[in-house]
Amino acid sequence: MAQASKVKQLSFTMPNNVGLLMEITEALAKAKVNIEAVTAYGWEELEASFMIVTDNNAKAKKALAKLGAKVEIEDAIALELPNRVGELHKATRKIATSGIDIYYLYGSPPKGGKMTLIFKTENDRKALKALAK
Repeated sequence: MAQASKVKQLSFTMPNNVGLLMEITEALAKAKVNIEAVTAYGWEELEASFMIVTDNNAKAKKALAKLGAKVEIEDAIALELPNRVGELHKATRKIATSGIDIYYLYGSPPKGGKMTLIFKTENDRKALKALAK
């Protein structure tokens, strides 16, 4: 069974360079911050964008600021699903039939046969209600 909850995610963009992800993960490790979910992508060698869910956003934001990142903290949805065929479809059907647009999603590695997906929608509160049905 799917389980949804509200989470805070960190989002930021930095100049892209070789080793940037290593620098970010090193800064978070030194601050003793665990990354629970992450997405990262580069834009034509100019910029790199990141969205991260951590176990301590205040410490993470402080560590990333030392690297020059302007970190925004925003609401998102964490959805824990069984790692089985069709489970993501069931969840996205609930959101879509409630008339809610999903802006993006990213995931984490499966834990104990379940995976966690991070969603950003046009209306997170309404999406959480739809997923609870």
